[in-house]
Amino acid sequence: MRAGHLGVRIASTEAEIDAAQSLRWRVFYEEMRAEPSEAARMSRRDVDAFDAVADHLLVIDHAKGPGPEGVVGTYRLMTQDAAEQIGRFYSDEEYDLSRLIGFQGKLLELGRSCVDAGYRSRAAMQLLWRGIAAYVFRHQIDLMFGCASLPSTDPDQWAAELTYLYNNHLAPPALRPRALADRYVEMRRIDPDELDSRRAMAGLPPLIKGYLRLGCFIGDGAVIDHQFNTTDVAIVVKTDLVTDKYYRHYERQLRDALD
Repeated sequence: MRAGHLGVRIASTEAEIDAAQSLRWRVFYEEMRAEPSEAARMSRRDVDAFDAVADHLLVIDHAKGPGPEGVVGTYRLMTQDAAEQIGRFYSDEEYDLSRLIGFQGKLLELGRSCVDAGYRSRAAMQLLWRGIAAYVFRHQIDLMFGCASLPSTDPDQWAAELTYLYNNHLAPPALRPRALADRYVEMRRIDPDELDSRRAMAGLPPLIKGYLRLGCFIGDGAVIDHQFNTTDVAIVVKTDLVTDKYYRHYERQLRDALD
């Protein structure tokens, strides 16, 4: 799929995956000040065991080139079959996913989303969402989930936003991940009567706003990720709830492209 000189597709070579890992390093470690391991510091790459089994969605700036030199955005997509190859999902480190694992349908974990600072425009983000929609359509995914981050390890900085998410978007019990007991952070941090919902919604990071536009639910409990300097929340999206803007609007186009 293309939007001007930007395109979106799945990485097809090791060099393209390496370019995505390099971009993740620049965004997560150089920009957001995550704490790298010694191996990561030496390689200047964000790499983990899940990269080998996942698919890597890329935004490519074709003005820079059609391959790794053009990678300016990425999203990691991991199906349940891929997760079974290494025995778990990434989100298992923070949340009890047993209710999701028991869901009767195909699962997709979303993660490691980032866009180069010079490309954080509506066009780049829309391409990523369109790429995810195409992947969902092609692989007949029923449920998407993952962790979304709020910058800072102090949840009180996000007291209104966390309270808003819990009170307005909590997942139904059958689909509700819960933060692991030893990592659970209460999301209800202020009196709901004092909450300005409009202001709280406006204060959320763009990625979480995007998930909410897709009709996402939120898990129970936040988690502090000290390595990445973030406060994480679990998101869950039933693909039959995805809005027309990001899925059904493209269904015919996607079908034609895949036939």
